[in-house]
Amino acid sequence: MLDIEQHILNTLQPWRSRSSFCVAFSGGMDSTVLLYALVQLAKQQSLPPLRAIYIHHGLQDAAQAWPAHCQRVCDALQVPLAVIAVTVESTASVEQAARQARYAAFAEHLQTDDLLLMAQHQDDQAETLLFRLMRGTGVAGLRGIPASRILGRGQVLRPLLTISHQQLLAYAEQQQLRWIDDPSNATDEFDRNYLRRQVIPTLKSRWPNMQQSLQRTAQHMDEAQQLLD
Repeated sequence: MLDIEQHILNTLQPWRSRSSFCVAFSGGMDSTVLLYALVQLAKQQSLPPLRAIYIHHGLQDAAQAWPAHCQRVCDALQVPLAVIAVTVESTASVEQAARQARYAAFAEHLQTDDLLLMAQHQDDQAETLLFRLMRGTGVAGLRGIPASRILGRGQVLRPLLTISHQQLLAYAEQQQLRWIDDPSNATDEFDRNYLRRQVIPTLKSRWPNMQQSLQRTAQHMDEAQQLLD
C-alpha cells in the first residue's frame, strides 16, 4: 500500500517554512484523509501550525448538519476550525457558482504566506480533463488542476493530486475514519457526477490506467503552455 503520509510529507518539503498550513475541509473522505494524515505527521515532524476551513454553501437540507460534523472531527484532532457561510448565486451552473463562492471565501480568509492544502486527487484530475475536453478546451485548459497556484495573499497546494481515490479510501478504512457522503454525488444531474459515475468506469474497464495517462497528459500540456508563454 502507498504510504500516504510519507507522500504528503515529501510533497510538503519545499513548503515547510510557510507561516501556517490551512486545510480546505469539507468533511468528505478526501479532505478527512488529508487532515488526519497531517495531524499524524505533525506529531513526528516540525510543521507549521495547522488549521482547517469549512465553507458552508447551504445548498441542500442535508448540509445543515455538516458544519457540526466537521467541528467534531477537528475537536477530536485538536485542530482549530473556521466555518464560513457563503451565498451561491443563482445561475445556470450551480457547480460553477458554488466553486466561485468557495474560492472567493478562501482567498479572503488566507493570510500572507498561508498555504491552503486542498484534497483533489488523481480521479478529480481525470474528471477535469474529460470535462474540459467536452467543452473544446485548448492547451491551457488541458493542464487540468494545477498542483499549486497563488490565491489571495496565500497559495494553494494539492498534495494528493497523483493519488487515486481508491488509495485514499484504503487509508481511510485502515485508520477507521468517518466522513460525510454528499447525497448530491449519487445523481447524474451534474456533469462531473455523470463523468464520474457513467463515463469513467466504462473507460477504465477498457483502459485500467486511464487516470495515470490523463495525469501525464496534464503534465505534458503544462509543459507545452509554459513553452508557448
